[in-house]
Amino acid sequence: MGRRDHARKAPEDARPDTPGDTAHDLRWARDVKNSVRCAAALLVLLLLIDWGSGRLALWRGALWLALALLLLLVLYPAQVSAGEGWLTSRRLLRERGIRTELLVSVRWLDGVSPRLLLRDALGGRVQIDPDVLVRNPWLWYRLDEGARKAAEDGLLLCGATALQRVSQRVARQTARAVFEASGLE
Repeated sequence: MGRRDHARKAPEDARPDTPGDTAHDLRWARDVKNSVRCAAALLVLLLLIDWGSGRLALWRGALWLALALLLLLVLYPAQVSAGEGWLTSRRLLRERGIRTELLVSVRWLDGVSPRLLLRDALGGRVQIDPDVLVRNPWLWYRLDEGARKAAEDGLLLCGATALQRVSQRVARQTARAVFEASGLE
């Protein structure tokens, strides 16, 4: 049974109850809605400006629509899922996956938005936002268990620092959530 078979049979709940269950990004749907709202707001704003200035034409409306769709493509979040031994990132046009127990490299990429670049021994490569792992401890758990197995097998040669960095952020966020829930803020 391959990765895609696991993803199709995954329960809607993002919290794995058994070792074979799949974990999902809990905020993905909200992020998609926010992306659509931003693109729609840009389109409406551009159309209103053109209408107010009296320069609204069909070709300009089509141009603004194309610009709004381009913004949607840029803002559209990746849907990250993980199960026992695998992690996938699905965007609009492509899906990429790795075998976490075969990880050979984990790199922290700084930039406008930080990214984790994960590579496995089979040539798979996935780039994900570390905040997705911080917001979804079950995704982090699935990645971490696979990375530990890869390290034990001697495959993971590069990436202990990046994984430790994410682990510390997940631990801080989890502790903060526990304190807030118990009223000890």
